[in-house]
Amino acid sequence: MVLKKRINYHWRLFMPIAFMLCVVFGLIIWYQYKREADYRAEIINKQLDLLDSGVLDAYERDVSLRAFLNFTQQYFKGSMFEGVRLTVYENHGPMLYSLGTPIPLQVESMIKDTSGEYDEDGFRGLGQDLDDGVAPYFYSRVMSPDSAIIVYTAMPYTEKLHDAIDIDSQVWIVIAGCLLLTLFVTYYSTRMLTRSVTLLKDFAYRAATGTRFTGLDKFPRNELGDISREIVTLYRERGNAIELIKKERKVAVRAIEEKARVTRQMTNNINHEIKTPVGIIRGYLESIIADPGMDEATRKRFLERMLANVERLSNLLNDVSTMTRLENGSDKIAVDCVDIHEMVYQIDNDLPANNLAGDMEFTFDIPINCLVTGNYNLISGMICGLIRNAAMHSGGTKIGFRLISESERFYVFSFYDNGSGVGEEHIPHLFERFYRVDTGRSRKAGGTGLGLPIVKSTVMSLGGTISVHNRSVGGLEFIFTLPKWTESTPHDDDDEDS
Repeated sequence: MVLKKRINYHWRLFMPIAFMLCVVFGLIIWYQYKREADYRAEIINKQLDLLDSGVLDAYERDVSLRAFLNFTQQYFKGSMFEGVRLTVYENHGPMLYSLGTPIPLQVESMIKDTSGEYDEDGFRGLGQDLDDGVAPYFYSRVMSPDSAIIVYTAMPYTEKLHDAIDIDSQVWIVIAGCLLLTLFVTYYSTRMLTRSVTLLKDFAYRAATGTRFTGLDKFPRNELGDISREIVTLYRERGNAIELIKKERKVAVRAIEEKARVTRQMTNNINHEIKTPVGIIRGYLESIIADPGMDEATRKRFLERMLANVERLSNLLNDVSTMTRLENGSDKIAVDCVDIHEMVYQIDNDLPANNLAGDMEFTFDIPINCLVTGNYNLISGMICGLIRNAAMHSGGTKIGFRLISESERFYVFSFYDNGSGVGEEHIPHLFERFYRVDTGRSRKAGGTGLGLPIVKSTVMSLGGTISVHNRSVGGLEFIFTLPKWTESTPHDDDDEDS
């Protein structure tokens, strides 16, 4: 298949305009040239008429025609009329006088066209040379008022006469220069007009091939250029919007995949965590059923271990329920004004009864009227979870909770212990579900592996942040923020987590 190369849009616009300009220029030049040539020819004819009139005037005044013709010959010598031929005949009679080669009486038959006035007494015209029939002559014929004589005049078309009639060559140079200048201006104007189209074509090609277009600043500063720049800008904005949508879609897909992965991992971990206590309970039940005569002390020990695993299983299910509620229903958590000082004071009073801190000493330094926006039960459960985690895993003797700073919108709290801390490699994973620093020690000490993830989810669902690090003096320190309470804070009187 042969592809025909299309003419550039600029040339398709320029060529018809240039052709029309050339036609217009040609017609104007032709008209002016013809008009000028006719005018100059008319001057020659008038000069011949003057010569004829001079002969008739001399005849009427009875002046010697020979003397007049000699004067005329001398007068025209060196001018463009040098070589003029003039012959005087009697009407229907012989030749009387002649200047130059006589003109025959049958000259009228040699005239190929006539111009000006024409009647039976006189005419003027352009005919062929009397001798060779090639070079043209200007002819005229006049008759005296009394019809006694006839004067014939012929002016050969000499080089001097041609130069006198023809237009000066410099005029042609000026005309050619004007035409070239007009064509140049037309070319430049059409190039400016089509520049936007050419750049848009390049832009369309680059957009189709996926390459970058860098000619935005090359569009001309006119209406078409402004429209072209707007088209390119809109296309780029559309492309940026599409890229942003693609990126957001990728992020959303990754988030969905990550959530699915976490859900699968959590499900697998839950299944694993449930299997252990269920297997223990089943083993002890089978042992009791298989040995009806089991002594009372052994039976009681088996039942106590079964109860401990049932409690472990119950705690696991409660923690899983709490995690699910925090992650999937964080926007439905009812918030209200919570006094952290009053809450921690109550927790401290209840520690001896519930033995939540074990043998560790709990102290707090929270100012009165430390009001935050949150859910009383969730924050209380979070602090109790941190106390329980420290008591079970820190190996220290003291637990502390204090307010360390505040900003315009948040309070910053520190929860710490003086235990042994954890290895730095474990720090990034402490808030992961079912992550245990020491699996054997943790299972022996108890716990579901969801305590710290619940703490993080609680803080995040209330609009705060949390981090953890090893203290320089030993132990772990949790730094978390909670939003301050303000009268304009939206809240719900119905606490669905109570």
